[in-house]
Amino acid sequence: MNSQMRPILTLFIFAVFLSILFYTSRLSNENIPRRFNQSATSFLAETCKAITEGKKHFSPRKMLKTSFGEPNCSDYVTQSHYITRPLSAEEAAFPLAYVITLHKEFDTFERLFRAIYMPQNVYCVHVDKKATRAFQRKVEQLLGCFPNAFLASKLELVVYAGVSRLQADLNCMKDLVKSKVPWKYLLNACGQDFPLRTNKEIVRYLKRFKGQNITPGVLPPHHILTRTKYIYREQVYSIFSFMLGTFLRKSPAPHNLTIYFGSAYIALSREFADFILNDRRSLDLLEWSKDTYSPDEHFWVTLNRLTGVPGSMPDGRWEGDLRAVKWSNDETKHGGCHGRYVRAICIYGTGDLKWLLKSKSLFANKFELETYPPTVECLELSVRERTLNQSEIPVEPSWYL
Repeated sequence: MNSQMRPILTLFIFAVFLSILFYTSRLSNENIPRRFNQSATSFLAETCKAITEGKKHFSPRKMLKTSFGEPNCSDYVTQSHYITRPLSAEEAAFPLAYVITLHKEFDTFERLFRAIYMPQNVYCVHVDKKATRAFQRKVEQLLGCFPNAFLASKLELVVYAGVSRLQADLNCMKDLVKSKVPWKYLLNACGQDFPLRTNKEIVRYLKRFKGQNITPGVLPPHHILTRTKYIYREQVYSIFSFMLGTFLRKSPAPHNLTIYFGSAYIALSREFADFILNDRRSLDLLEWSKDTYSPDEHFWVTLNRLTGVPGSMPDGRWEGDLRAVKWSNDETKHGGCHGRYVRAICIYGTGDLKWLLKSKSLFANKFELETYPPTVECLELSVRERTLNQSEIPVEPSWYL
């Protein structure tokens, strides 16, 4: 060997040796899970425990794998650990209907769907027309493996804060009221939501309302009044879309309705869904709302404040803890976002996990599996473990994550 190369080779070997020593020392840290030969679930459990205790941890990429892409649906359902039997008589007797709207983040949606899937429920999924054809095919492929899940019969090109967002929910509602599944409540979700409660816990929570619709909301605060005072129009272009405000005043609401302001996330009885789709007051309010801003935040709650409507809450306010959301203007209450804000809503990071696990809400919004995988997977593990612990039938080994 050239004598001039020996010092360089020696230095290289020494650097490699130091790197190995440094890496080994990190593994020996008592705060880091060390048993790499254990199952992914066990290792994830240690990682989640470390996160919630504020200790150092590794953040592996998507440890709870699915087998999406399997040509055989049976293999996909089994290998991805879907639950294929009702886990209690109580849940079987109280099926739910879900509306899920999405346009991106397929992996996040898949985890949401697996987490809320139960064979006695029914699921309608709306894919934004702006989504790529490849994305829609993936969604259709997944739904094709389940007899109680389907794509909405009519798809909308959804504009943020436009009536198209409300119409997407209504399209699925029309499909779901035709379903033979005798569902008791309809809940809506977006593809970046994730449940904080098990199906049994959600059922028991909804039972407490005894058929009343859950549409949290109040009379609109002053800064919200412009949303229904002036005309807004959906603007759709090839690369972006938005709501355009005008100085044109709207006519008064039909039927002398008092407009309320509230959450776009709701839980509705089947009787109320029939009312929404057929009553003249509802149909006229929808028509009037088409040129308002974010009508899904006044449509449901306004109709649910009417006296005599099935399951209505005329004196309701913010009853119903349906969603845990961290708003950017509310940090004094929730302690800040440990991921990042998008449109003033926190995309949850791992530092938000402890807050989420303490929440009493049914769902949380929003998540990105690719960006912050442990946040989704730790919640997934927590919900699945409670689900199986609450089961009243023998649990099949394939149902463990």
